Amino acid sequence: MSFLAFLLAAVVLAVTPGPGIAYVVARTAAGGRSEGLASCLGTGAGGMLHVLAAALGLSLIIAQSAVAFNLVKYLGAAYLIYLGIRLLLGRDQDLAVKPVVAQGVRRALFEGVVVEALNVKTALFFLAFLPQFVSPGESLVPQLVLLGSICVALNTLVDVLAVFAADRLLKSEVARAARARLLTRVSGVTMLGLGAYLALARREV
Repeated sequence: MSFLAFLLAAVVLAVTPGPGIAYVVARTAAGGRSEGLASCLGTGAGGMLHVLAAALGLSLIIAQSAVAFNLVKYLGAAYLIYLGIRLLLGRDQDLAVKPVVAQGVRRALFEGVVVEALNVKTALFFLAFLPQFVSPGESLVPQLVLLGSICVALNTLVDVLAVFAADRLLKSEVARAARARLLTRVSGVTMLGLGAYLALARREV
């Protein structure tokens, strides 16, 4: 699988409206730009914990056999298809930004780490997504860490942009919801197609 295909998929997934973006926007609305940016750093750090856990866990599983490697990839592709269907069928209220209380920069940073580190969906996503783009003939841990780090960096970049745009977005709730719906639908179709393509792609052994 080419790096460009991975990068394209990672970018699309990074801009998909979700709990991460909603959280940093809500944090910005409550405590200003400083708290929003601190929460971005926190969620980024929490994301890296998932990357390291996925890299270590997947390397142990995949090292067992080519059958295990292919099984992980098929299950991962199926999970991506499931996520795509969920995005396409999801209700609009799921995109609402929940209010939070201002707590200071340090607390926002710490809370961001905890929120992301305890996000089971992030762990499942990395387990499903990263194996699709590694080469089993090469050292797995460096590949998984590199790809995962790129995903986290893109996600954090999008979160930072959301923080800077929060004031403008929150001024027009209707326009914000419409943009979120459009991005969600596009991301759902992309993830569904990506999962189907990966499931049908020829597996290396």
